[in-house]
Amino acid sequence: MQYELPSGPATGPATVVTVSQLLRNVRDMLERRFPLMWVRGELSNLSRAPSGHCYFTLKDDGAQVDCVMFKSRFAALDWGPANGAQVEVRALVSLYEPRGRFQLTVEAMRQAGLGPLYERFLRLKKKLGDEGLFDGGAKRPLPQHPQTVGVLTSPAAAALRDVLTTMARRNPAISVIVYPVPVQGEGAAGRIAAMLRRASARAECDVLLLVRGGGSLEDLWQFNEEALARAIRACAIPVVVGVGHETDFTIADFAADQRAPTPTAAAELVSPSRVQLAALLADCARRLAREMRRRLSYAAQGVDACARRLVHPRERLRAHASLVGQLSARLGFAFLHRLRGGEAKLARLQAGLAGLDPQAVLNRGYSITYGAGGAVLRDASRVTPGERLRTRLARGELESEAKAASVRGNS
Repeated sequence: MQYELPSGPATGPATVVTVSQLLRNVRDMLERRFPLMWVRGELSNLSRAPSGHCYFTLKDDGAQVDCVMFKSRFAALDWGPANGAQVEVRALVSLYEPRGRFQLTVEAMRQAGLGPLYERFLRLKKKLGDEGLFDGGAKRPLPQHPQTVGVLTSPAAAALRDVLTTMARRNPAISVIVYPVPVQGEGAAGRIAAMLRRASARAECDVLLLVRGGGSLEDLWQFNEEALARAIRACAIPVVVGVGHETDFTIADFAADQRAPTPTAAAELVSPSRVQLAALLADCARRLAREMRRRLSYAAQGVDACARRLVHPRERLRAHASLVGQLSARLGFAFLHRLRGGEAKLARLQAGLAGLDPQAVLNRGYSITYGAGGAVLRDASRVTPGERLRTRLARGELESEAKAASVRGNS
């Protein structure tokens, strides 16, 4: 296929174009000639611009090419690219006109060699995730102070040496039981799952570590098998998975109760540091001693307060005698006060009663006359001539006979 530059107005034996026209046509030619394709290489000069766009170089032993991956595409990655990583990019061959620079515009990126395996990994991850196998609510907490730790790995693996060295350094009091299993090769996932079931049934450990060192996707693939993920979740003992390097993720990592970036980190997770525990114990002892001193001080102050309130029985009797004397004096005074008040009231009542005594009225010269029937006479008109009357004086009585009655009005 051949491409020609667009012709312009003839000004001579050759057509003259601008730099922009030239580069734009070269760009169009490249983009038409090379559709989207996968390119493999090593990442280098990786940088992230403030805009969020990612710039890097893709190289192999014989050549290199500049690449750009725009913000939205880079943010869609579920892993972190790093310099030195072998990757495969799906890119469009293009030309950056302002600089006249040949480059690849990257649409997608995956780790080299993933291809069908990586797609299988993603499908299984989605399937188990949709089932809820990776839900955080199902994760079991790790014991704070385990007494026995089980390690599932190959006896010849460097990961086992890393775990044993780390635990011996941090806390040699923790017992370690090794459950030997292959960690690579066909059928390894099934044997690891079977050993998990055996360790769960024996129930001799507080936590289990499933560890192995780093490797390629193919090396770690046994940890992406569905049977192993389900065995991890079915295990009655909490499981920590430390497989590969920090950037390696497997299905087993998602199924585990906790993921560790490396085997060493897994050992650190389940082995509290002896130095830290000793420091914690010393701190607790200091706090306990301080609390005991405080309580003893409070108790001593309480004893002092009780001692101040404690008096000799003689003093207490003297105080009670003084109080009884005071109360007796007050009682006598109150009795006299009430007696005098009663006498005064009695005198007032006697005076009032004396004022109402008929005898007192008679003593002042008045008299009381009774009719024949013995009733007191108050009206002269009620007396008949010849009626026998009796008159009571201050001293003695008189008997008389009525001759006539005279009624006069009040004046």
